[in-house]
Amino acid sequence: MRTLDDLVAEGVQGRTVLVRSDLNVPLDEDRNITDDGRIRASVPTINALYEGGARVVVTAHLGRPKNGPDEKLSLAPVAQRLGELLGAPVRLVELGGAGGLPTLPSMAAGDVVLLENIRFDARETSKDDAERGAFADELVALVGEDAAFVSDGFGVVHRKQASVYDVAQRLDPYAGGLVLSEVEVLRTLTGNPERPYAVVLGGSKVSDKLAVIEALLPKVDTLLVGGGMCFTFLAARGHGVGSSLLEADQVEVCRTLLESGKIVLPTDVVVADAFSADANTKTVSVEEIADGWMGLDIGPDSVREFAARIADAKTIFWNGPMGVFELAPFAEGTRGVAQAIADGDAFSVVGGGDSAAAVRALGIAEDAFSHISTGGGASLEFLEGATLPGVAVLEENA
Repeated sequence: MRTLDDLVAEGVQGRTVLVRSDLNVPLDEDRNITDDGRIRASVPTINALYEGGARVVVTAHLGRPKNGPDEKLSLAPVAQRLGELLGAPVRLVELGGAGGLPTLPSMAAGDVVLLENIRFDARETSKDDAERGAFADELVALVGEDAAFVSDGFGVVHRKQASVYDVAQRLDPYAGGLVLSEVEVLRTLTGNPERPYAVVLGGSKVSDKLAVIEALLPKVDTLLVGGGMCFTFLAARGHGVGSSLLEADQVEVCRTLLESGKIVLPTDVVVADAFSADANTKTVSVEEIADGWMGLDIGPDSVREFAARIADAKTIFWNGPMGVFELAPFAEGTRGVAQAIADGDAFSVVGGGDSAAAVRALGIAEDAFSHISTGGGASLEFLEGATLPGVAVLEENA
């Protein structure tokens, strides 16, 4: 596939470049950004075009709008933060609604504008190829047929969407630095990684990670399981799990997966009598989870065991927190495992989403990891062996 470096080498001075970024960041109730990691990750690609003198038009989404424009999902805070990081103003351009896209404001070389939430137009995510294509045609008309397209939103390349897939069929497409680095890192994990190869999986549900577990088990040496999903595995081992999260319909599947001998489960957990930072808590063996108590973190013995396995590994992929790290009493499992990965010298990949947010929230140095992904779902689908439409289209139109 052609890359951002190829485009910059060709020269972008005065040329319009349409960039698809992933700026889908969390906001609090006052619409303040609580984690700007994805915006910061998008800056190098946008900055390279900005410094090259391109007229940069960025598309992105925020959340999942259901009925057109929604002020709560406006990209206005994102435009402001992106401008601060670039050191240059970023104008937010409203979409045109039912009447189509607006005309761009007058742009000089080096200007950057951000289109309002691209999902405010339902055609962006339509399953109908013709509807998505019509929207893509409008985006092309907005920037001009001689514009280039840079795909840099790895968090959306697993989706066939107008600003990700269809536009790449209509303009000269290039892979942005972020997409390129993500693909290279994930190909390392799926190719011939240095061994021992350890995977750490957390999060709430086994069903969300089942496909990636089945894909990775034959390839890894150790699979460490924490988070809410561990309780379904513990139930498969015959343990009572109290009021902990349990997917009863996945117990038999977990029992089969455990036959691999590669899965390591917690030996102790932090339990609480309510899902609250103010709940009564205690640390118990996984054999002693009482009725009415719920496991919300892995315990200190489990952290030590997981850390020992991590210390032996040469390649590590981590996706999903070990507990409800957002609540202080249940953050130590995630902190301990994350710090163990950070302290080692293995090739380490943090699989985006909540894991990346946990690294930043817990104050662990991001540069202690080899790579922090910006696309949790896309990363998992890549590791499952799925074709990512937003990557395939770049390869097909190189």
